[in-house]
Amino acid sequence: MTQTMTHRERILNHIRPESEIVFSIEEYAQRLTRVRAGMAAAGIDTLYLTSPEAICYLSGYRAEWYQAQGPKSWLPVSGLAVHADADDYIHFEVQNEQVIAGFTSVSRDLRIFGGDAQPGNDLLEFIVDELDGEGWLSGTVGMEMFSYRPKRGVSEMLQAAMEAKGATVVDGTEIVGKVRKIKSPQELAYTRTAARIGDVGMAAALDTIRAGVTELDVYGEIVRAMARAGGENSSITMPVSSGAKSACMHALASRRKIMPGDVVNVDLCGVFNRYHANMARTICVGEPHPEVSRYLDAVTGVKAMLADVIRPNLPVRELLDTIEAYYRDAGIWQDQCWVGGYDLGISFPPDWVGPWFYDVHTDSGDEVFEPGMATNYEANFYLPDLAGMSMFIDMMSFTEDTAEFLQETPARLPVVE
Repeated sequence: MTQTMTHRERILNHIRPESEIVFSIEEYAQRLTRVRAGMAAAGIDTLYLTSPEAICYLSGYRAEWYQAQGPKSWLPVSGLAVHADADDYIHFEVQNEQVIAGFTSVSRDLRIFGGDAQPGNDLLEFIVDELDGEGWLSGTVGMEMFSYRPKRGVSEMLQAAMEAKGATVVDGTEIVGKVRKIKSPQELAYTRTAARIGDVGMAAALDTIRAGVTELDVYGEIVRAMARAGGENSSITMPVSSGAKSACMHALASRRKIMPGDVVNVDLCGVFNRYHANMARTICVGEPHPEVSRYLDAVTGVKAMLADVIRPNLPVRELLDTIEAYYRDAGIWQDQCWVGGYDLGISFPPDWVGPWFYDVHTDSGDEVFEPGMATNYEANFYLPDLAGMSMFIDMMSFTEDTAEFLQETPARLPVVE
């Protein structure tokens, strides 16, 4: 007698949503080759990747939940295993994510842990047993120990289980981070598209900010406008801070009403295929105090100057020295909050900040802005007259032949009434 398939079995075996793979197979293969080269240089035989960004970078897999928090028994250990001598990685997932893995990833060796119960410790055991069976735990295993996923308790469980099979476990966090830092032409194209989406969002903010509207009103119109332009949710909740709150870079938008005379800071990211382009602007509701206006002119005036300075392979130290000299000449250096920047690219909540950064207080050594890099430039200064803070952020992109700021939104936005 033929047994009838359950609806679950039919869906898992036959449902195939339209593909959402956003890079070529060749590009994913090149990334894997570069990661394996990094592993060889670090003396790592197997690299087990659990951060959403690393998983996405190598496979394309994208989801809205990665079990960062939740019940202790729901272990966030799904991920990718890469071996230095293997031409393909192994992608481990739970049955509930089997369909999404099928239409977002290019994974060919997809191993699914399934069953009627929620995944618990058996998922960890399943992964470790599979890797042991492949002989991938007999040498040095790298884990992303500086990733929030999995959390500390789970990471220690995973490490102990691998060590029980004979593995020597070390930190391998930087391997994919270093590879991701240099972006392909297609990645930079997605970043430019993200910047255009961000321009749409900032235009919506400028159109909405008026005395009497709330910060959440502004936030909502930014999200609506960028979504209509094809933008995805950003990896940080975008702040809109007004009045005295503008002195806080990371305050959440609230039901506070914007008042006449307020300074309003908007910090957003346009997002396209999970690539982020960061921008922040300060908007004044009513004409500001003359000294406040002078500071705003000085903070934002740096963009025109730097546009003639940035170039491929520009030493980071040269950029920082140029910035410091400019702000000292403007007479505002002493009121800096933070001046610097960081890598942006693929990211998922809760953070869009990449693993590489530069700032005026850190020795950058011999580092340069290499072709393929995409970073923001961020300059935040406290304002006179207890007005709060001015935030100015733009994206810089570097190729073999060019260096440019990506945002088209003017650095200094007009006063709104």
